[in-house]
Amino acid sequence: FKCWSKTLARTGCRNVCSSPSRLQSMSAWVIDQYGSSGVLRHTEEIPIPTVNFAHDVMINVSAASLNPLDLNMRGGYGATLLNLRRDPLSLVNSFSEFPLILGRDLSGVVVDCGSGVTHFAPGDEVWAAIPPWKQGSLAEYVTLTEYEVSYKPESLSHIEAASIPYVANTALSALVNAGGLCRENSFNKRVLITGASGGVGTFSIQLLKAWGAHVTVTCSQNAEGLVRGLGADEVVDYTAGDVAEKLDMMERFDVILDNVGEDMEEWAMRLLKPWSGAKYVTLVSPLLLNTDSMGLLDGSLHAGLTLHNKAFQNITSSGVFYRWAFYAPDGPTLDEVSRLVDAGKILPVVEAQFPFSQVPQAFQKLEQGHARGKTVVEVAEDDEYMEAAESEQKVQETLQQN
Repeated sequence: FKCWSKTLARTGCRNVCSSPSRLQSMSAWVIDQYGSSGVLRHTEEIPIPTVNFAHDVMINVSAASLNPLDLNMRGGYGATLLNLRRDPLSLVNSFSEFPLILGRDLSGVVVDCGSGVTHFAPGDEVWAAIPPWKQGSLAEYVTLTEYEVSYKPESLSHIEAASIPYVANTALSALVNAGGLCRENSFNKRVLITGASGGVGTFSIQLLKAWGAHVTVTCSQNAEGLVRGLGADEVVDYTAGDVAEKLDMMERFDVILDNVGEDMEEWAMRLLKPWSGAKYVTLVSPLLLNTDSMGLLDGSLHAGLTLHNKAFQNITSSGVFYRWAFYAPDGPTLDEVSRLVDAGKILPVVEAQFPFSQVPQAFQKLEQGHARGKTVVEVAEDDEYMEAAESEQKVQETLQQN
């Protein structure tokens, strides 16, 4: 964790909530059922998510960004497992996740803290990635645990910062936890990233280059300038000829990060260095789809057998590790990302920006595919945050006087 002396010096008082304490509801975009873009609904009547536990941190959201997961969740993807995580008794009671707020990324300002919070104080600018089983960031306020939150990079605006947390946590989970890479062992490692022009891909390129790896990517021709500008060493255009044939001609890879799925697994294993501990890591696993279509028990069992069979086949035939990767919320990891951002090693890649009133249009942009970075929603305008900051300062002054 970072040094918190600056925060604690600024205010000796904790558990200070400014304007939210006087409010009962907030503005948010919700869905009341799963479906297409028509299910998105704006409301001013969502209860504010207050601080209920000692390690809770309440955040006034300044900006949020959308990820492909938001599109999938809008359609019901993963509902079986996510509802079990939201309420362990959901299998036997009448639990409903609706109204459901989407949005996994946020950048904003802390407005309230639980009694056990030692890392943050009201007024701190923070960023975070929200676990998919919690209410999302397309709302005025969000409450998370302090372990899911990190200080926002000082060099970024809220709009820029909101484009990074979810893809950062996802990429790091894939590359570190599943791929076995880290800052100390990545120098000159050969890594292939498929579908590299999206959020996870553009972040992964920069992270791996900061660690000294050699990065090859696949993307469409019109994204080549973007990925090369982020540091990619070699670029393969998947729209021009046989991608597998082009990659076959290259030196074998130590790690493959698959953002695409589909039929890639059928031919990509041979691109890895045999019997050298090379790893194939995919972010496109069938776990949630199986549990949605087959039920919790059968779906989990089927997914587990699939993973076991593929892993066993590859390790015995060529000494290659086959692994699934999943997003993992991690505030301390974002601390390290924040340092890389402020050091100029990682840049935000924002493709499109929408006001809060145009969340449906932001989803439509995401649905078009072929992403070149992230789509960001400005939840609160700067003048609203100036007003909130002034209100917070007045509360602090009043408490100090008393």
